[in-house]
Parts: sequence; C-alpha cells; structure tokens
Amino acid sequence: MHIAHFTNTYHPVTSGVVRSVSSFRQALTALGHNVFIFAQTDRAYEDTEPFVFRYPAVQLPLQEYPLTIPVSNFVDTLLPSLKLDVIHAHHPALLGQVAAKKANALDVPLVFTHHTRYREYSHYAFALPQGLAKQVIERWIGDYMSHCQHVVVPSESIKEILTETYGVTQGISVLPTGIDVAQYQKAEAGNIRQQRGWAEDDTILISVGRLAKEKNFETLITAVAPVIQKHPHVRLVILGEGEERAGLEALAEELGVAERVNLIGTIPFDEVPNYLKAADIFCFASVTETQGLVTLEAMATGLPVVAVDATGTRDAVHDGQEGLLTPNEPEPLTAALEKMIEDAEMRQKMAETAVHKAYEFDIQKLAKRLVQVYEEAIEARKAGFHIHTDVQKPIFSLDWRQLLDVDTGS
Repeated sequence: MHIAHFTNTYHPVTSGVVRSVSSFRQALTALGHNVFIFAQTDRAYEDTEPFVFRYPAVQLPLQEYPLTIPVSNFVDTLLPSLKLDVIHAHHPALLGQVAAKKANALDVPLVFTHHTRYREYSHYAFALPQGLAKQVIERWIGDYMSHCQHVVVPSESIKEILTETYGVTQGISVLPTGIDVAQYQKAEAGNIRQQRGWAEDDTILISVGRLAKEKNFETLITAVAPVIQKHPHVRLVILGEGEERAGLEALAEELGVAERVNLIGTIPFDEVPNYLKAADIFCFASVTETQGLVTLEAMATGLPVVAVDATGTRDAVHDGQEGLLTPNEPEPLTAALEKMIEDAEMRQKMAETAVHKAYEFDIQKLAKRLVQVYEEAIEARKAGFHIHTDVQKPIFSLDWRQLLDVDTGS
C-alpha cells in the first residue's frame, strides 16, 4: 500500500501522537508498505528517514508545540503522484482538515485516529465559557468523523465514549499504539542512580508526562508526600517538561518533600526505558489518557503500576493484577502506594504479570491489524460509506485557507 499520515506533530517533538505515528510507520515499512509523513517544519531538525514532507510552522509564545500552517503548494503538487491508497489523519484540525480535503479530492478513504480526549482540554480555550467550549469541541469532532471511512481508537474506554457521545457504532476499531517490547526488555539502568544522586536503597517511584494541568501531577505529588514522610527512602521522579513546572515545584516545597521529588525534565526518548529500568514502581494520575502508552512502556520494563483509575490506564492495567488502581483522590492513591512499597511479594508478582500483559501490545502484531483497517476503509469508500454521528453540525467553522488568504489550487 501507499499510505499517507497527516500529523500536526512529528519529530523532533516528543509526544504520544509522535510515538504512535513513528512506531506504526516503522512497522508498516517493515511489512513492505510505503508510508509518507506530512508534518510540521522544524528548521533546526534534519530528517534521517525518507518520505517526510514538511508544512510551514510557527512557534507561538506560551505554546509548547509549533503551530502548523496547513498550506503547501509543493504538497498539493506532490500528492497525486504518490498514488495513495489511504490517508490517515491524526488530528481533526490544521493538517487533519487538509487530510480530509485531499482524501475527497483523490477519492481515497480517510482514516482518523482519535488520540486525545479533546473535551478534557477545553480549559485551553480561555475566551470561551467551559460549557460552550466543550460543546464546540464535541460538535467539531463529530463533524470531522462524519468525513471518515474509519475511526481508530486506542482503547475500549474511548470506543465507549465515542459510542455514547456521538453514536458511532460502525467503522470503528480499537487499535492501541504498539510498543517494541524487546526494546524495553533489554533496557539497562546502568549508572543512572549514581548520576542522579539516588541511593541504592532508595525506592524510586517514577512517572512520565508533560507537566500540564490535564496530567494531574498535583494529585500525584500530594499523594506521594505522606508516603515520603512515612518512608524517607522513597523518591518520586517525574520525566517531562511543561508549563506547570513552577507550580509543582512550589507544591513539593510547601509539602516539605522538595528534596525527594525530582522533576527531571525532558530526556531523549531512547533513554526513557533505562530510567524506567532504574525505578521500582510506576505511578500515574492522569485522567485524560486515551490508551496509557507510557504505562504500558513501564510495564514492559517490569514495573508494577499504581495509578488513578481512568480511561486508557484501566485498559492497560487490571486492578490487582498488573498493579493497583484508585479513585482520583490523594488519600486512596497514598494508601495504594504504601501497600505496593510495603508488600515486596505482591510487587514482584505484579511486575511479572505486567511484563506478560505488555506483550499483548507488540507493535508488529498491531501493525498487521492496522493494514486490515486500511483494507476495510478502502472497501467502505468504494461503497460510499461515511461514519455516522448523532451530533449537530459545528456552531461555527474555520476555513484556514480563507483565513490565510491563499489559493493553493486544490
């Protein structure tokens, strides 16, 4: 097949979407397919892989990721020559809109992966009341899916949400992002503990994610504080960076645990498995995950999990098997962490179960399933099928080409 992925973020950005696109791209290529990536420009980054085509992008103040400008005469000219079989969009806006228009113009199916619980990000819409913001987002997503032949969701939890919210029952598949389990199994802690100044007898609780409001690190740090006070050998390590850093540092200071809460910042992706290997327990409090990819990666290295029971996470972890799940409150999370720390036998058993569960998400197996999704989408396009949604049309729409006052000839 000739497959085009349209994504607003790709290397060098680090995110779950980037990991998904990159992992599937490598696995699909290994299966003999041609995969083309359409993503944002980064002038400081040089691509090391072929067939990556870049749209202009700008870095705005206070925005972590670059804003992709969905206009490229070069891409408009190039696309027909690629003889595409399917277009796969990873965002509903910006390049996602381009993907929908190009799929229609080229008469190829549009597949969309619903990576994000978009409603839970409504707090970024500062200019709108939260109720209206959520309604706008809901209608906007529903309208986008109605242009697709197939929707991919990373977990059963998200499939249930789309069914309940939008009435989507056909043309939808659960297909989590796969992981290269072998990469995590062969990870080595090396001298990370020594480099970071962690004692050999420290019990390392580790978490991974952007330091953003929706990742709920405030709850995690609040829950860990009494654990550290009871067990002074415990240390919380968080890998990731973001706008909430100052607030989280202030919280740790206020709770008297700043010296035992280490916000490491962003580290190279290929070093993450080694940090996980150097830890003892993976902990996570995010309530906005669609799959819990970082949780699965931790499980693949042999870490038991203590986490808030939420979408995505509960699809990776069964309470009492690979780890312990709790309500989204500091007190029960504290109790679960203390139980995991104090019961070495349970911790070891759950670690072994976690590794076994991670093998269910091997990327090669899941890539073959994605090919089946593409084949179904191709047949659906021939039959004139589009995803049916029960939501109203968007309250308003935004045509980026009119906004930018350009004519790309498409």
